[in-house]
Amino acid sequence: MEKIDLKDFRFTGSTLGEIADLRTMDAADKAEMLMSGIDVEERDRAGTYLQVDHGRVHCKSLQQGVEVLDIKEALARYDGLPEYYWTQVDKDKDEFTRSAAGDLHGGYFIRTEKGAKIAEPVQSCLFLKGDMVGQNVHNIIIVADDSELHIITGCSVAHGSKGAAHLGITEIFVGKNAKLTFTMIHNWAETTVVRPRTGGVVDEGGVFVNNYVLLKPVKDLQSYPAIRLNGRGAVARFNSVIVAPAGSHVDTGSRIELNAPDTKGEIISRTIASGGTIIARGFIGGNAVPAKGHLECKGLILGGGVIHAIPELLGSVDGVELSHEAAVGKIAQEEIEYLMARGLDEEEATSTIVRGFLNVDIMGLPKELQDVIESTISESQKDMF
Repeated sequence: MEKIDLKDFRFTGSTLGEIADLRTMDAADKAEMLMSGIDVEERDRAGTYLQVDHGRVHCKSLQQGVEVLDIKEALARYDGLPEYYWTQVDKDKDEFTRSAAGDLHGGYFIRTEKGAKIAEPVQSCLFLKGDMVGQNVHNIIIVADDSELHIITGCSVAHGSKGAAHLGITEIFVGKNAKLTFTMIHNWAETTVVRPRTGGVVDEGGVFVNNYVLLKPVKDLQSYPAIRLNGRGAVARFNSVIVAPAGSHVDTGSRIELNAPDTKGEIISRTIASGGTIIARGFIGGNAVPAKGHLECKGLILGGGVIHAIPELLGSVDGVELSHEAAVGKIAQEEIEYLMARGLDEEEATSTIVRGFLNVDIMGLPKELQDVIESTISESQKDMF
């Protein structure tokens, strides 16, 4: 991994004006946003937040029971959000958090009302349009007691980008008996540097489900979200599907702390290196009983590349139940021969196996979003064989 110099990027500059109707955006930009799961028609959405480079251009709630604001507006309206702002991520963790803390460009504040069941997802997009732009964002998500919410967040760059840096802080709060499904789709480019920093806490009976999809090239990405299950019966699940073509360096993983009785944590990742490098991390710490955690990391190397799997389990009390499976290898020849015996040629057989390996059905995504991901998988397969 090469050293990232933030001085190479522009963290100041003019911002675009408000975009009242996302359908009026440039066709190429809309296409990139679509590949990130963002619907410019805003059909079947409970709200939308869009930031381009250094500022918000579109922000609104479309359903009662959920509040969607720009983070700067939320900080001003709610006296700096002292119970939430910079409580889950250390602002002095590294140069990237310090950059985000010192020069805030934007980000979203999403909060549900207590007991609200938001049937349709809120969508957000953090978009990089200018060349060599550096973007600092801070997001806060609060899912109040007994409420439910699904957020689809798509991060992307304009077609033909010559370089960009995205530094994103996200702090997550899931209340008692609440549920948050957080689906992140990264649609970057060969010249993009990405440094998300995410932390969160889940209260008694709460559920946090994180889906992460990265199928396009990225120059250098480093992400390690950490969730603490602090209430009895809290649950966290991380599902990820990652492809790293040649030139991509992806260092990613998830961390779950089981800090209360009857908590459960699960991390499942599927990775394919098709010329790039993937460091696949996973950590589950058991600090209370009874508690259960399972970590599963499986990787395929197709046409070169490196996968370094680092699964970690840490039990600190008697009786905690933690397990892991990790495997890195190639497609079994007998699987290819089995499909070829049923009429497929070798390339078709390999493609079928890869599609099954990258299956996102377990994520429970809306059909239109799953269709987008399936289309992206098909496009990505052209560079795998």
